[in-house]
Amino acid sequence: MGEGDSGAGRGRRRSAGGWRGAGADGPDPESSVAADAEPDPASVARAIVLRQLTSSAKSRLQLARKLAERNIPEDVAEAVLDRFQEVRLIDDADFADMWVRSRSQSRKLAKGALRRELSDKGIDADTAAAALEQVSDADEEEAARVLVERKLRPGTDLSDRAERDKMTRRLASMLARKGYQPAQAFRVVGEVIDARLDGRQASRDGYEPEL
Repeated sequence: MGEGDSGAGRGRRRSAGGWRGAGADGPDPESSVAADAEPDPASVARAIVLRQLTSSAKSRLQLARKLAERNIPEDVAEAVLDRFQEVRLIDDADFADMWVRSRSQSRKLAKGALRRELSDKGIDADTAAAALEQVSDADEEEAARVLVERKLRPGTDLSDRAERDKMTRRLASMLARKGYQPAQAFRVVGEVIDARLDGRQASRDGYEPEL
């Protein structure tokens, strides 16, 4: 190898990826720029909101809380949420309607409980009231009866006054947790228990032998 070749060899060295210049042992400029670049907060915020909406419907407040958890600046979060609201991907009225339909049917919640849940999710009083119009007083009453009938165990000795009172308190408390007013809860429970007792009595009377 000639003298010129020897000098060229000293000017560069072998690396795992091939031949590099003498200064190649430092950080690659392009990689350094990519590594140092901060993600755009608005892009991050949009991605978070889209993921949240894909999993299930959310109110604006729920999404704002999620963005805050991810340390998205408040002004950026508000701008992103405003844009999603403009294109109706966020609509608190639609969300409230859906929430009331779902929870009143699946959980048999009364309007009081539904109103509290909507408030917790940032739905204003007027929007909540409009959504709750879907549930009539008759619907609420029927849901309460279904709950009580479902929870009233067939083997319970309702003819025993102490057992009946204990069961009444337990069932009324269950309805209260679901948002029913105490007076309504005790009335519905009493009516269902009376109907159960009357049904049993009628059943026994039907099988009495003739004398």
